[in-house]
Amino acid sequence: MTDEFAHSEAIQKAARWLATAPRHEVQPAAVPALKRQFGLTAQEAVAAIREANLIKARAA
Repeated sequence: MTDEFAHSEAIQKAARWLATAPRHEVQPAAVPALKRQFGLTAQEAVAAIREANLIKARAA
């Protein structure tokens, strides 16, 4: 498994969690929550937030 794939998988996992987690678990600061919960960097956390927004938009 490459590092890029592992990071991508972690971002996808974080995005799925963020898209389905109750707001009180991630608000008001999603980036620190994702960094803490999934060990992501700030850049990876932002990518996960973008992906979570896409997941939520597709579900609407």
